[in-house]
Amino acid sequence: MPSIDTLLRPDIAALEAYTPVAPIEVLARQLGLPVEQILKLDANESPYGPSPRAAAAIDALGGGQPSPATLQFLEPLALAIYPDPTHAFLREQLSAYTGQPASRILCSSGSGELIDLLMRAFIQPGDVIIDCPPTFGMYSFDGGLHAARIVNVERDADFNLDAEAVAEAVLAHKAKLLFLTVPNNPTGNPMPRADIERLLELPTMVVVDEAYVEFAGASVADLVGQYPNLAVLRTFSKWAGLAGLRIGYGMFHEDLIQHLWKIKQPYNINVAAQAAALASLAAADYLMEKVRETVSERERVRARLNAMPRLHAYP
Repeated sequence: MPSIDTLLRPDIAALEAYTPVAPIEVLARQLGLPVEQILKLDANESPYGPSPRAAAAIDALGGGQPSPATLQFLEPLALAIYPDPTHAFLREQLSAYTGQPASRILCSSGSGELIDLLMRAFIQPGDVIIDCPPTFGMYSFDGGLHAARIVNVERDADFNLDAEAVAEAVLAHKAKLLFLTVPNNPTGNPMPRADIERLLELPTMVVVDEAYVEFAGASVADLVGQYPNLAVLRTFSKWAGLAGLRIGYGMFHEDLIQHLWKIKQPYNINVAAQAAALASLAAADYLMEKVRETVSERERVRARLNAMPRLHAYP
């Protein structure tokens, strides 16, 4: 009987596994505490949960009575049939939300799927990806899955990024992909728009991950139509409280998005996620109020942490 080691890709055998955070019910069991006694902050999940409209939309899919606010979204969405592979209704609403035409929007099972799709589209074994640690770990993890070479451009002591150092690394290594999380995860740093525009002039694909844009305000999504080498990724996990449903989207120039449509899985978003995302966009005012509450609470907690001896909480 052959050993699996003789068949497995050597780079996968050597790959370090990604370590996700434990869900709260698992953490409660590990600690021997009831769930209601745990305040879980390690994954940046919404403490407020989804909007009532999103909860009602999911309930209606299971046979509950839909409200008038969600009824318009549910007619094409039923549990017994495959979901819309083009996400037409959702992209239409996202167009109104983002200001980008629906033709530049691709929906996904979380922004992680889009990271993987971009690597499938651009990376061959040995190609270089520029990463800027400390940052979101999925860039280097997925890079390893695609046999890319990861070149790190480290941040300074305050976790800011030197755009010129990044540009030098892109040119020196002929990098195919550059990942920038704005604001950065986990350090929260913004990045000047001028620096991003400078990097967009380079011969590389610039991926700006705006998972926290609703909490930060500044976006470069308006540049998507101007730069074929710009991708902007978004998620419903944070501001809309839908992390458990895995739904995100990206905005891409027409030159690129036509190829991403070819390689995505046809039915990549389930009907519950689509219904909840549509209902969340309809409840954007409610959710943005929760975002403002989160920001206020963030500042309160930071001030309390900085009042403690031997602790320094970064902005």
